[in-house]
Amino acid sequence: MAAPHRAAVLGSPIAHSLSPVLHRAAYQELGLAGWTYDRFEVDEAGLPGFFERLGAEWAGLSLTMPLKRAVIPLLDEISDTAASVDAVNTVVLTEDGRRTGDNTDVPGMVAALREHGIDKVDAAAILGAGATASSALAALTRICPGEIAVYVRSEARAAEMRRWAERLEVTVRVADWADAEQALRAPLVISTTPAGVTDALARSVPERPAALFDVLYDPWPTDLAARWSSYGGAVVSGLDLLVHQAVLQVEQMTGLAPAPLDAMRKAGERALAAR
Repeated sequence: MAAPHRAAVLGSPIAHSLSPVLHRAAYQELGLAGWTYDRFEVDEAGLPGFFERLGAEWAGLSLTMPLKRAVIPLLDEISDTAASVDAVNTVVLTEDGRRTGDNTDVPGMVAALREHGIDKVDAAAILGAGATASSALAALTRICPGEIAVYVRSEARAAEMRRWAERLEVTVRVADWADAEQALRAPLVISTTPAGVTDALARSVPERPAALFDVLYDPWPTDLAARWSSYGGAVVSGLDLLVHQAVLQVEQMTGLAPAPLDAMRKAGERALAAR
């Protein structure tokens, strides 16, 4: 009988998470008997106590909001990618008790774009300036040598994006949200805003749009993504991102590569269709 191995996603709120669906599909496809993946409602205050209760059977953790920054002091080391955006979404727990943090959102974004044939763009625009926007900015440093414009809704957000740009050693042009329709003409637009925020922009999509990466996956499609697609533009979805970052998590936690991308995506699509 295979030794038990545990993994889970932590966050608050967490009931909506598709991570268990994706990881369990991977375990089944890889024939990993004895591996389980659950979800736990954990906030920042409860995170240290959760870590204290982890036993030797634990292989890894996925982290969502609001834990991506709060977990860092609890770890033995973090990757350069995680350090660059001050956010950890993946923790690998080794048999010798070490806890290593990584960020698979950044390479997951790059992989999702490349799957859609987007390997390099001359310029790009980011809609929004939250935590996901910092990951988008880090991803763009790998594929966009030209101007990156960020459209924000407050001066506080503008200042935050300027700090991220300085930290990532990239030049950005911060613009007011009132001018966000200008972003839609960029070779690549990455929308990182909550549901509904970009709905009003849908009517401003140009007749020949380039590429849109909308990080939402539920509800899907967003108004912006639907209009973009109807005009023939390339659209990368939040599910693409979720699957690609989960693929990297599975590979790190299990030590097996490649993770079954297609099986994980199909499981995610079935779960979303059932909602």
